[in-house]
Amino acid sequence: MEDWQKNLTDMLETVTEEVEKFFSDVTDAVDAIALLSEEVAHQVNNAISTEIELFLNDIIQPILDACAEFEPSSFESEWPLTDTVEPSPQQHPACVGCRHYHGQVYGGNLLVCGMHPYGWEAENCPDWEGYRNY
Repeated sequence: MEDWQKNLTDMLETVTEEVEKFFSDVTDAVDAIALLSEEVAHQVNNAISTEIELFLNDIIQPILDACAEFEPSSFESEWPLTDTVEPSPQQHPACVGCRHYHGQVYGGNLLVCGMHPYGWEAENCPDWEGYRNY
């Protein structure tokens, strides 16, 4: 009776060793695959990022070169500061204190407000609103 117990014990030990060896081999294979995939991902990332950088440089560099030719003084001559006209009791009396008053001169023309570009002729404008205090 002892013989079969010893054989069973030996067989279980052998099975245990083989299972441990199998899982060790599987773990080594998975680690190797993970390392390989990590290397491939790194190489692909480097190749793609280099290609994207070259592509964007080809597109953006001419734009930056063109913008570098302009100096701030060239923009100032194209867009002069506009004159501001404040409303007074003699000129646009209905607009005094109105929050909609614009009062900028563009190309020699005064833009009084969005609702009445040339101003309101009477004393009281129907669209007049004072400034709100928040």
